[in-house]
Amino acid sequence: METRPPLDALQQTALDQVLAAHAGQAGALLPILHALQDRLGFVPPAALPPIARALNLSRAEVHGVVSFYHHFRTAPPRGRVLQICRAEACRAMGAEALWAHAQTAVEAQGCDTLEPAYCLGLCAQSPAGMLGERLHARLTPARLDALLAQEQP
Repeated sequence: METRPPLDALQQTALDQVLAAHAGQAGALLPILHALQDRLGFVPPAALPPIARALNLSRAEVHGVVSFYHHFRTAPPRGRVLQICRAEACRAMGAEALWAHAQTAVEAQGCDTLEPAYCLGLCAQSPAGMLGERLHARLTPARLDALLAQEQP
């Protein structure tokens, strides 16, 4: 049996509030997961069994959704979250080279989290990325470096 750290008081309160806000809502799993990640920055693995119970689902069903979608994290992100679009329009405009550059930049910094995104809605202005909650279009390695240096936490 897998052991996971229990929810701390902040996480438990956030989970209780999110579950209460979505009680009785049909198809509430994704809204619950999004709300929990919005509040905590991730979906704690220890939250999956209570979510499953609240929705009358199996833990496997909830885990399957969390693990299927790239958007959900099961551990807190390190520092700022940088997302680089990896969808087709951005790939056609150089997102793969931008991704490789971002990996090196974030690794060298050691204080941020790099994640793929699969469409940020800026297809006509690709390649696109998102640093924290801010979208950035027509990114180049040089522009990305400037953003990372300028927007230090």
